[in-house]
Formats: sequence, C-alpha cells, structure tokens
Amino acid sequence: MQRNQTMRNLTAILPLALTFCMVMPVHAQSASDCAARADRAERESNSVMGGAAVGAAGGAVFGAIVGDNRKATKRGAALGAVAGGANNAYQKNKTYKQVYDSCMAGH
Repeated sequence: MQRNQTMRNLTAILPLALTFCMVMPVHAQSASDCAARADRAERESNSVMGGAAVGAAGGAVFGAIVGDNRKATKRGAALGAVAGGANNAYQKNKTYKQVYDSCMAGH
C-alpha cells in the first residue's frame, strides 16, 4: 500500500518538475557582457586587410580589362583596395552592432 501511494505522489510531481526544468529563465546580460560577445564576433569576421587584398585583385583585373595599360591596372588596384577595405570595415561594424543589439535584447 505504501508503494502505491509513493508511485501516485511521484506521478503527480514528475510532470510538474519536468515543466520547471524545461522552462529556463532568461537573464538579462550586462552591457559589458554584450560588448565582449560583440567583440569576439567582430574579431571572428573577415579582416579589413583581407577585404583590401581581394578588392585590389578585383580592381586590378577590372583596370586591366577596361584600361588596357599598366597605369589603369595600378589605378584599379588602388581603388579596389580602398573600396574592399572600407567595405570590410563597414561589415565588421555592422556585425558588432547586430550581435550587441541581439545580446541586449536577450537573444
């Protein structure tokens, strides 16, 4: 008889305990925690130098095709490096803001 009572109590308590285990509270993170997470995400994204190198290569190819001389190739490489570096810097900043805002929102 004692065993049946214990099983009934366990059967009543177990679903409630599982429900509490499944529902995890969302703790708000501090601004410094979110800044650290955003810094890590920014560092893990592409480098500005990598973007400049890819931009320079693309610009050199474009300059060679369009200009048909060395001066146009050099000019295309320079413009491509500036544009590629600026684009990657923009993307890194965008990544930082996105991760920071998501963290502060509790995601």
